[in-house]
Amino acid sequence: MKISSSSIFTGIPAQLPTELCQTLLAAPNIRVERIVSKGHCSGDNDWYDQDQNEWVMLAQGQARLVFADGSAIELKPGDYVFIPAHCKHRVDWTSPDAETIWLAIHIFNAEISEA
Repeated sequence: MKISSSSIFTGIPAQLPTELCQTLLAAPNIRVERIVSKGHCSGDNDWYDQDQNEWVMLAQGQARLVFADGSAIELKPGDYVFIPAHCKHRVDWTSPDAETIWLAIHIFNAEISEA
């Protein structure tokens, strides 16, 4: 097996008519994705209600997540959040002026303990 590296910041298209979501790693209980947004957000009534836990970190840009309970979290580079399975949320805002790059780790069928 050949070991190689890449960068979360490379290979981003110049134009992003829709949000870009790419799987970087997949295994039976985990999926790692790079998501690139540029002014993209969820619709007012489009809630994510995922079967899996999700840990997400903002590597670049700015974003705001809103939760069904009315709370909101502002994210800037380096910020991360753990979203438990079935915690309804949506992307309320991402910077329209620069790419917002997310690293999302989806964890399936696992007990989670936060550090």
